[in-house]
Amino acid sequence: MASIFSKIVAGDIPSYKVAEDDRYFAFLDINPLAKGHVLVIPKQEVDYIFDVDDKTLADMMVFAKRVALAIEKVVTCKRIGVAVLGLEVPHAHIHLVPLNQETDISFTKPRVKLTNDEFIDLAQSISAAL
Repeated sequence: MASIFSKIVAGDIPSYKVAEDDRYFAFLDINPLAKGHVLVIPKQEVDYIFDVDDKTLADMMVFAKRVALAIEKVVTCKRIGVAVLGLEVPHAHIHLVPLNQETDISFTKPRVKLTNDEFIDLAQSISAAL
């Protein structure tokens, strides 16, 4: 059965897309730790990030870097944090989280609430900054 992320890539589930190429897809997390929290995934469905082949993983990080640099142009922050948990969805993914302090990337903290219009504007702004 396809993961929720594979369904997002296929267009079966809507998302706030930020970037896409033939192998990777980046979209806003709908339960963000911070405004601008983006998920980067390979289009190829692989459950565990360390099961992804070396070239795909390396290229995924380069794709994530492009997205992170675009986030920094749109969201006021000191840095973009990177996290890989891999337990919540069985599809390899990287979290890119705007940071002003280390605790901004704590997955136990309350999530930021954004309206649909805020998500749309943010996704378009980050995409335009690429």
